[in-house]
Amino acid sequence: MTPERYQRIREMLAKRQTDLTVCLENVHKPHNVSAVVRTCDAIGIHKVHAVWENQYRVRSGTAMGSQQWVNVDTHENVTDAIGALKAQNMQVLVTHLSDKAVDFRDIDYTKPTAILFGQEKYGVTDEAIAMCDQDIVIPMVGMVQSLNVSVAAALVLYEAQRQRQIAGMYDVQHLSEEECQRMLFEGGYPVLTKVCKRKGIPYPPIDEQGQIAADDSWWQQMQLSTRALASLNA
Repeated sequence: MTPERYQRIREMLAKRQTDLTVCLENVHKPHNVSAVVRTCDAIGIHKVHAVWENQYRVRSGTAMGSQQWVNVDTHENVTDAIGALKAQNMQVLVTHLSDKAVDFRDIDYTKPTAILFGQEKYGVTDEAIAMCDQDIVIPMVGMVQSLNVSVAAALVLYEAQRQRQIAGMYDVQHLSEEECQRMLFEGGYPVLTKVCKRKGIPYPPIDEQGQIAADDSWWQQMQLSTRALASLNA
């Protein structure tokens, strides 16, 4: 990894927001999932939550380009997902038109926040709505009654980013150094990451020049045949 790439990744990690997230309930179209994850990466979200019941489960390759930098936690049901978010003291918002819904721009996103978005065709389930803290809406004055889920997510998330930037929340690093080291190694050395996972070898530290700071014993454990190494690069 070059020093320039190391610095770029470090700058990105320093701005990651660990207490802002999105939860997708059975959003199963790969292009929508990919678009939401890309937006999350762009505004600095560290982790996305997804509820994929069996009939909607998306193959693991979906959105992998952005998922290299955005962790995706999957849940079997929405109860478990929202329970996990509330256990982190997050306010859980849901995009849903109701009598108690407020304009999404009236929310304080500097608080720990999770935003729930529903399936493309049917929206969020009644079970999920009942568990959320606040309904939010995106005002529309045209003939359309809804937006694509990835578009709606982008609008809400960029409002959250705007508020957090004003509050200086992007000027403070939230990720632990241990997590930064993990992402530096996986992002800077993808082939060696595969070797570590295949052999069960702990990741080495990355120094301030972006180089692997490991002793000879680590490199000996990492030795692979030319054929095995070629398969990892495939």
